[in-house]
Amino acid sequence: MSEYSMKSLKAGYSAVIIGASGGIGGAISAALKSDPNCFAAVPLSRSSHGFDITDEASMQRAAGALELGAYDLVICATGALTIDGVGPERSIRQISQTAMLAQFTLNAVGPALVLKHFAPLLARKGRTIFAFLSARVGSITDNALGGWISYRSSKAALNQIVRTGAIEIGRINPQSVVVSIHPGSVKTTLSDPFASGHERMEPADAAQGILGVLDGLQPSQTGRFFAYDGSAIPW
Repeated sequence: MSEYSMKSLKAGYSAVIIGASGGIGGAISAALKSDPNCFAAVPLSRSSHGFDITDEASMQRAAGALELGAYDLVICATGALTIDGVGPERSIRQISQTAMLAQFTLNAVGPALVLKHFAPLLARKGRTIFAFLSARVGSITDNALGGWISYRSSKAALNQIVRTGAIEIGRINPQSVVVSIHPGSVKTTLSDPFASGHERMEPADAAQGILGVLDGLQPSQTGRFFAYDGSAIPW
């Protein structure tokens, strides 16, 4: 299924989907647009709207075109495993300053700037949700295999950004939920090079799972890390 009706948000809620041209972001955007409870689902992407997660000026322009305090749901569905043709390292010997900085720029600094420019768009009263796609490999506790040090570290940094942002946003609106979400292994161009021998779900199914988890989270769970199936992931 490609649709999900958000029950926990007010009737006629409004949403922003960042990274809407990607496999998961596109599926989330489609699901929200089909939700009869959703008044507006604003998609943002580099390919269609000039929104670049590595360019703060483009983020500021995009956020500046939207109304402050008018949105109930913001989802940042951005991220990359391979950047400029360089994939995750298999060992410490392969660490590259250039590649690591690129990973942090896209997977951590970019979402931090999204938090900066899009948090003011959230309603200051009532239930709001701000979610960031992370990855289970960003969990320090769950790391038993090693490898992928730049990608893992950038996602661990993202999780700390989300945790810290949740505290500040919660002071403004105690009904807010700000979380990291692991989408699972999904059939997208991001995971294609690493899919051998791994079962992957369709983007529409991942979107439904993500929205279902977000719908069920309580303000007491803000600042935490969850998987698409609702299970909590340790930092």
